Amino acid sequence: MPTTITADFKSRRDAEMAVEHIVQEHDLDRKAVSIGPASSENTAGTEAARADVEDGHLKSDTDGEPALRGKVRVSVQVDDANADKVMDSIETFHGEKVA
Repeated sequence: MPTTITADFKSRRDAEMAVEHIVQEHDLDRKAVSIGPASSENTAGTEAARADVEDGHLKSDTDGEPALRGKVRVSVQVDDANADKVMDSIETFHGEKVA
């Protein structure tokens, strides 16, 4: 029976890495996965991604700072046979399951 697994991530990069792992390693259809802000605010997460950090500080020579206004949410439509695999991918990239 299909179910939806939803998790929040502190950085956009971790969310994207989890999605790529879910799609590529577990061969799930990309259309079954959605990614976006966990709140109504546009956000890149609550933590800067490693690409946005230089020597422990946000890069200063960028065209703008990432909008760090909330977590990034990933939702996956999955059948029971793949639910554990999807949760493993979410946990590997530091996602927190939403009840």
